[in-house]
Amino acid sequence: MKAAVYYETGGPEVFRYEEVPDPVCRPGGILIDVKAVSIQGGDTLHRQGGVLATKPHIVGYQAAGIVREVGAQATEFHPGQPVVATMPFGSHAAVVSVPAAAAYAVPEGLDIRHAAGIPIEFATAHDCLFEFGHLAKGETVLVQAGAGGVGLAAIQLAKRAGATVIATASSDDRLGRLSEYGMDHGINYRTTSFVARAMELTGGRGVDLVVDSVGGKTLEGSVAALAYRGRISWVGRAGREAAPPDISMLMGKNASITGVFLGAEMSYAPARTRAIIEGLIRDVAKGELKVVVDRTFPLAEAADAHRYIESRQAFGRVLLIP
Repeated sequence: MKAAVYYETGGPEVFRYEEVPDPVCRPGGILIDVKAVSIQGGDTLHRQGGVLATKPHIVGYQAAGIVREVGAQATEFHPGQPVVATMPFGSHAAVVSVPAAAAYAVPEGLDIRHAAGIPIEFATAHDCLFEFGHLAKGETVLVQAGAGGVGLAAIQLAKRAGATVIATASSDDRLGRLSEYGMDHGINYRTTSFVARAMELTGGRGVDLVVDSVGGKTLEGSVAALAYRGRISWVGRAGREAAPPDISMLMGKNASITGVFLGAEMSYAPARTRAIIEGLIRDVAKGELKVVVDRTFPLAEAADAHRYIESRQAFGRVLLIP
C-alpha cells in the first residue's frame, strides 16, 4: 500500500510518499481501505517531535473508509461496511488495521468524508464541555480557536445545551462564519483583547467555562477571563509555546482547570466514550451537528496538508484522500 511516512521527526518536509507492506488483520480487528484521513492537531505535534513507534513511521489518529477484511472475533462488522476508526498511529495510509473496539459504523447517507471528522473532534469537545467542564444551561462558555475541529464542535454542542457561546478566531471573516454554527459573540484575538471583551460581554463577571486548545499565554488569558469559581478544560497546546503558562490567578478566583485527553478516557472508560461517539455520529448523520471540511489533499501531498494546518488558515477539517 501507499503511505505518507517519515524516518525522523521534524517539519512537514520529513514526509515521504512510499510503498509499504499492507497491515495484517488481527483476530479481533478489521482492515479498512481508507477513504479519508482527518488530520488532527496531535498528528502535527507528533510529526514534529513524537516517538517513532515504527520506522518508517506512519502518523495519524483517525480515518474513515470501507471494511476490507474482518477478523474471526470481530463479528459486529462485515466487508464493504463504511466505518470510522481511531488509532494510536497509522492513519496516513491507504489501509489501516484497527481493533474492532476502535471502529464505529457509519450510518447510511452520512458522507464518509464527514464521518472522518467526528470521533476525536466531537467527543473531545463533548468531554471538555460536559464530563469535565460541567456546563449547565444558561452559563457562558468561551471557546478558544473556534475555527478548529474541536472549536467548531464545542460551539455547536454548547449552543445546543443552552449556553451563551463566545469564541475567538484570527479574523473577522472566520468569526462571521462561526455565527452560522451557534456562536453568539466573536472576538478577533489579533485586534482585540479577548480578556477585556469577554469581561465586557459578561458585565464584568467573566465566563463560567473556557475550552482552551491553545495553551501558553492564551491559557493565562483564559484564567483572567474566568468568573469566580469558573472552570477551564485545557485540551491542547496548539500555540506550541515552550514556556509553561502561569496559572496562579486561579487561586484568587477559586477557579479550576482540568486537563482533558480523550485517548486516556477511551482507555479508562471505554463504554462511556463509545456511547458518546456513537451518539455524536448519529447526530451528524441526522443533520443536528455539522462537520466542516475546509480542504482536501491527496495522501501524496501530506506535507502540504500539514503546512496548511500549521499556517492556521483552515476553517474546520483538513482531509487527506488516498
